[in-house]
Parts: sequence; structure tokens; C-alpha cells
Amino acid sequence: MTSRPTSEERADAAAARRTPEERAACRADLLAAAAGALLVALAAVVGTVIQRANGSLHVNVPPLYASWFAHLGPGTPAALAVAVLVIAYGPPLADRLPWRRLVLTGWAAALAWTWSLALVDGWQTGVARRLTTEYEYLTVIRRFDDLGPALRGFTAHILNTAPDHWPAHVAGHPPAAVLTFVGLDRVGLGGGAWAGAWCITVGTSAAAAVLIALRALTDEPTARRAAPFLALAPAAVWVGTSADGYFTAVAAWSTALLALAATRRTRHPAAAALASGLLLGLTCYLSYGLTLVALIAAAVLLLARTARPLSLLVVGVAAVAAVFTLAGFDWWEGYRLLVERYYQGAAAVRPYAYWVWGNLACTVLITGLATVAGLRRVLAAAPTAVRQLRSRPPSVTGPTGTGPLHRPVDRLAILVLAALLALLVADLSGMSKAETERIWLPFAVWLLPACALLPTARHRHWLTAQAVLALGVNHLLYTGW
Repeated sequence: MTSRPTSEERADAAAARRTPEERAACRADLLAAAAGALLVALAAVVGTVIQRANGSLHVNVPPLYASWFAHLGPGTPAALAVAVLVIAYGPPLADRLPWRRLVLTGWAAALAWTWSLALVDGWQTGVARRLTTEYEYLTVIRRFDDLGPALRGFTAHILNTAPDHWPAHVAGHPPAAVLTFVGLDRVGLGGGAWAGAWCITVGTSAAAAVLIALRALTDEPTARRAAPFLALAPAAVWVGTSADGYFTAVAAWSTALLALAATRRTRHPAAAALASGLLLGLTCYLSYGLTLVALIAAAVLLLARTARPLSLLVVGVAAVAAVFTLAGFDWWEGYRLLVERYYQGAAAVRPYAYWVWGNLACTVLITGLATVAGLRRVLAAAPTAVRQLRSRPPSVTGPTGTGPLHRPVDRLAILVLAALLALLVADLSGMSKAETERIWLPFAVWLLPACALLPTARHRHWLTAQAVLALGVNHLLYTGW
């Protein structure tokens, strides 16, 4: 009786019989990755020239909001150990572990990776003081002791010219962002250490959410192949520690629950749809720009070819909006004033002509060269995927589902393209000039699954590239988040 071949043995066998077309595809992957690296280098060179000429970029290490600071720290040995373990054992474990254990293991690996990278800068600098700077949420906690008046008067403090105006991050977001930290303070978890731990712990759960959504919308093998890349993402440098990591998880769980409801891969699809709506509503009150997550939600419904969860999704979003509106906060007024405040600061001089493509270089840095190679494969599959999407219902077979299935690669392509579209809309809007390495985390996490399309025989090589990038950034730079 012969044993079942391992994923490594299958990959080696596949590599041995690789066709000329597959070898050409691998060369194209490398060229795509090289183009991504070139984009980053070009953004760095051009950005440095502009910054030295007139200082208009307002960043020290274009295209990142960071400073040069080569250093080691207490998290360095742990980060190296996590990277080695995920590279060596991630692919085979992703292939063998029972599904639920894989989801938890993926989250645990992402948690360990993010914590270790944050601690490269030390406990105080990397975690405890990150959210206590003059721009951050924790500086205004006491102003929310009387919650009602604070919410009713929230928009009156957005503009720089307003009396006692909010710090940049509080003014730049709807009040759910700062209220999260007010809530932590109220239950006895006040201060920067608890806030940092919250953002890292909750933020890394996005890896689990994306895995769940991938399994529901594509298939389990595709989700399993993506798992190590979600765990070892370069984006972890900015998830630990920034509030945008927490925002990423809220948006990701909203999408995952919608995927479960739409494909009916849950015993309670109605509850999942309502919970998805509540989290989507919360997402919109955490960050104005994350309303673009609706494009990813639309792709989920399109892939499942159903509108069944839509009514409960809308009810959930409306419930959150109603609570904030009745409490006295006007989302539209807040957004209008934010746009005015945005151009009262650095955005007034930051050149759109640079940042409209410099932001994309930031995206390469947070998603990694493996994702760039994966996106090449997504774009190659896109014409077929879109054509099939238009020609017949791309249903996903669930526990009670029937109907024709498209290839998982086509379904994955549509999902990733929706995230890419959301990111490009944000880019063209001009409301994200710089600092997108953290602002776009909620979109970037849906680009990482493109790595599942890379040949399994090369997964360790690509994972190594991801780890080297993250370790290099974290040890050579002091990032602002």
C-alpha cells in the first residue's frame, strides 16, 4: 500500500514535467516582479529628487512615510524564526491541516509575524507609544467623557481653523475610529499598550477572514495555497502598529460573512448577512475611504449570483448609520469638512502627478513582489473570467447549491480585480496622496490571494522574497506607523 504523495513531492513532479508554456509563465512572473521592483526604485529616486528640490512630498524616504534608521531589536530573532518556519513548513502544513485548524494556525502565524516585526522597534516605540503621538486617537480620549456632546459637536472640530481642532487622524476619520479606543479605556484597557495590542490582535485576524472568504468563493485548495502568503505578508510592518490594521480586519470579516451568506456555506445565512451589514456599516464609520469596500462586496454577490443577502446587508449598514445619525454625527458633513481639512495640510502641496503612481509603489511594498507576480496571472486570466461572468451564471456550489462552476482561477481573478479596482479608485480620487502603505491595507489584503496562482513548486522562493522585503523595511527604516 503506497502513501499519498506530499504537496512537495507533487510540486517536484509537476516541475519535472513543466511544459514550455508553463516555463514561459514563470519567466513572465519574474519579469512582473522585476517591474514592481523597478517601480519602487523609480518612485524612490524621483521622489528623493522632488523632496530635496522643494520638500513638497512631505516624506523623508519616498514613497514611504519613514526615516532611515538601520537597527536591530528584541523582535529581530523572533521575526527571523517566524519567517524561516513559515517558509519551511507553511506550504506543507497548509496542504495537510484540517480546515478549521488551518484558519486558526494562519491567524496565529500572522499574529506572531506582526508582533515580532513590531517589537523590532522595541516595546515602547513599536507598540505602546505608537498610538499616543500628537496625531493619534489616544490624545483626545478625555474629550469623550461626555459622549453625547462630543458626537454632536464632532464635525465642529474637523477643520484646522476650528477652535480646539482634532488631531490629524481623529479629524480624518468618522468617530467610530476614536470611539473604539474610548471604549477600550472605559472597560479598563486604556493607554497605548492596550490600544497597540488591540490593533495587532484584531488586525491579524484579517488573514483568517480572507481564508474563509476564499474557500467559500473559490475552493479549498485555492485558499490553502494562499494561506502562507497571508501569514507572511509584508503588510504586517504597518498592521503593527496602526489603527488601519484594525480597520482592515473589520472590513475583511464583513466580506467573509457576506461570502458565507451568499454561498450559503453557513447554517445561518441570514444572521451572517446581517452581521456582514453591521460590520460594513462600522467600516464606513471607521474610515470614509473604506466605503469603497462596497466594490468587493458587490463582487462577492456577483460571484455567488445572488442578491439574497442584500436586504439584510442594507439593514445592517442602515442600523449603524442610524445610531450615529441619531447621536448627532452627520457622515456627509464630516466627509465634506474632511476634504477641506485635507487640503489645509500637506495635501495642498503634495503633487498629485507623483503620488498617483508613487502610491502604487507603496502597494508593491505592502503586498510584496510575489503578489505582483500573482497579479500578472490574475490579469492574464481576467479576459476569460470576465467573459465567463457575462456569458453564464458563475454560481458557487455550497452545501445545497447546484449549477455550473467556473474554474477557481476565474473566481479568484474577479475577487482580486474588485479589490484592485477599489484601490485604483482611491488612488485616482487624490484623497490618498502618500501614507497609503497603511491607508490601503484593507484593499491590499485582498490582493495577496493572487499568490495562490503561483506554481506550488516555487512557493518557498516567493515566500522568501516576501519575508526579505518585510525584514528589510522593518530593519532599515523607522516607519511612521
